[in-house]
Amino acid sequence: MDCAGKGRGTRCMGSARRRCGRCGAVAYCSVSHQMSHWNEHKEECERLEKQMKQVGVLNDFPFTFSQEATSQVGVGKAREPKDDSWNLPSDLCPCHGPISPISECLSSWLDYYEWRCIPLHSPVALLLHWPLTIYHAAQIACVRNLIVETHKLCIHYLGPEKELLQLAAFGELLALFPGVQVHIEFIGPAIPQHRDGEKIVLCSCAHCMDADCICKSSSENLSRVATTGKSTSMTIQLRSGFYHDHYRDLAEVFFPPDLFPHLVIAPNAGVAAYPSWLPTIELIKKMNVTAIFSDYCEEACHLAACCIKSGTGCSLSLPQSLLKVRNDIFRAECLVMEIMLGPFAHLLLPQDWNFRLFQIVPLRIAKVMGLGSKLVIC
Repeated sequence: MDCAGKGRGTRCMGSARRRCGRCGAVAYCSVSHQMSHWNEHKEECERLEKQMKQVGVLNDFPFTFSQEATSQVGVGKAREPKDDSWNLPSDLCPCHGPISPISECLSSWLDYYEWRCIPLHSPVALLLHWPLTIYHAAQIACVRNLIVETHKLCIHYLGPEKELLQLAAFGELLALFPGVQVHIEFIGPAIPQHRDGEKIVLCSCAHCMDADCICKSSSENLSRVATTGKSTSMTIQLRSGFYHDHYRDLAEVFFPPDLFPHLVIAPNAGVAAYPSWLPTIELIKKMNVTAIFSDYCEEACHLAACCIKSGTGCSLSLPQSLLKVRNDIFRAECLVMEIMLGPFAHLLLPQDWNFRLFQIVPLRIAKVMGLGSKLVIC
């Protein structure tokens, strides 16, 4: 950890080992740097203190797998593209439909692992936090009634990057939304121009590596229809560019009225760090559509909320609350301060429009699918 008073006139006297006695979230190399930084730090100290008190709660994580165990299935290794399957045996991944209907109270990783009959030492959460975040966001946004009425769910997913190499993981939405036609528009500047307009159809969950597993059988899709009584489909459309630059053209040219988004999601957005989000947020506000943004830690959520309030005039009506959708794998390697260990989401609701903000933490993507991922993200 760097000295919080670094660059304040005098050079640092050594490593930053002197922590703030109140919040414990920042450290200094010397008493003089701590004193010179106090006028700035005093405004955030109480807030950071409250965040640090939640570290014990945020470390309540059910998984039992370790870096050594996950390395056996290729975690962190760079491999050439292979296919769109899990690089795992069938007993460690959700490669076929669930054996029982989804629970109404599915609210945590433990609930999910039990429902999908996956052992806690399976590393699938490294990738499944994306579809699980969408599922949880849909619950927060209260779109269930719309889904029941139309059997359709349209989501605009903003700023995808790492997801582009792991799109097969989103096939899990077939199990999470049975009998629903799910369509996701991935829109962002990280999408290469040559992939602009590309359409991906996912007909099943990502397959396992076992040659004789039922997931390789065509009867798997038929059994899903028989169980739900309705056909489930999953399509993904890629759009290159900023949402605020691209959306009006999309709405007029590409999207029929029934594909207007039920929900807008922007995972790990970095709202406070990137000014380009402000025109996007302004557009979402004018659209009057529910939007859920996530950020990298609780403090980033606070800064994002401040940016939204100053940029749009929307104040928050509810305090941050903890939501049990998270992924804090390799937290010691990826995160700078202990407060960023948070495995829970933090929800903030403005008073006068449907904007919602919650937190999911940064993670290190592992090669648990045969998709040629070369991603190491901190």
